[in-house]
Amino acid sequence: MNILVAHNFYQRPGGEDQVFADETSLLKSAGHQVTEFTVHNDSVAGQGKLALVGKTLWNRDTARQIADLVQRHRVDVVHFHNTFPLISPASYYAARSAGAAVVQTLHNYRLLCPGSLFLRDGKVCEDCLGKTLPWPGAVHKCYRGDRGASTVTAGMLGVHRMVRTYHHAVDRYVALTEFAREKFSQGGFPRHKIVVKPNFILDDRGAGSGAGGYALYVGRLDEGKGIEVLLPAWKQVRGDFKLRILGDGMQADLVRQAMAADPRIEWLGRRPMDEVYASMGDAAFMVLSSVWYEGLPKTVCEAFSRGTPIVASNLGALSELISHEKTGLHFTPGDPTDLARQLQWGLEHREALGAMRVNCRKTFEERYTAAANIGMLAAVYEGAIASRRVRLGGRAG
Repeated sequence: MNILVAHNFYQRPGGEDQVFADETSLLKSAGHQVTEFTVHNDSVAGQGKLALVGKTLWNRDTARQIADLVQRHRVDVVHFHNTFPLISPASYYAARSAGAAVVQTLHNYRLLCPGSLFLRDGKVCEDCLGKTLPWPGAVHKCYRGDRGASTVTAGMLGVHRMVRTYHHAVDRYVALTEFAREKFSQGGFPRHKIVVKPNFILDDRGAGSGAGGYALYVGRLDEGKGIEVLLPAWKQVRGDFKLRILGDGMQADLVRQAMAADPRIEWLGRRPMDEVYASMGDAAFMVLSSVWYEGLPKTVCEAFSRGTPIVASNLGALSELISHEKTGLHFTPGDPTDLARQLQWGLEHREALGAMRVNCRKTFEERYTAAANIGMLAAVYEGAIASRRVRLGGRAG
């Protein structure tokens, strides 16, 4: 199969970038012919505001490049990861006109929410869900706290909803979880075009021992990730247990203050993946204290690959991904006291965690391996190509 994979890199590297790289490598290793098309948000700084607005709505230059690549390489499927803001939905139409089927992975909720997170003022917000023009996102400056940029983002979504781009210009969507599929269906996306395919781990390091006995947080220290819930919860945990934190971000000062007051907290900042995997394997469990609707964090797949249970907010996709008392523990979202109870229980019940470790590794082997994923990805592409054939035959695709 000839596949064109397209991605707009963010200024700050994240999980979507890694998924793009991993899936591209996986497709190549499976013998597919893969062409990559990428742009980077670092180039935004050199563009005028009006030019950027125009490209966000409809980037003709990028669309021409996509069409040229499709024709030159006889591409069967164009798989888009992130199109915002420089690729734009114009490239969907270009790919289809040039003869390819179109697939879009729904890594976050950008196509439903201008801020992409369903988060406002530290709480879940669905004010824009289902609205043709998501004006609350502009009013509340949900994109980077900038009203102008938020208005442009909301306008882009509104325009393409009105012309039904998301119904007609994409053959298949990839949702990472059933929860995400339901949200996009609620938001008006054609349910029959949304397929659930999780992220995966390309490099399986095998199960760890959990012998370190500490709690582990891995991720950005930013709004929505719940570090402001975890730190006060840790104050309530009794005993000489350790909390190891890997990551950096806007809320790093909160971690510095907590570490200065509590010697049980160890903050290592951003670390190479070898060190992250080692910490995951040694941890008693990992903590996901998010207060927003997570997609499918790579850290979930990574932790399960190491056999490490997860203490997670009982919220959104995390309720689906972590099974209470089987592959981890749930706590009430945003509640430090309930989180402290679950942390204490986990740290004091090593035998139960041992059984969970077995379940986590089994879950990984069933859902999140490269071998399982390549089959699912191929099925998505085949479905998109079949939809395109139906469309060309004059029937709805």
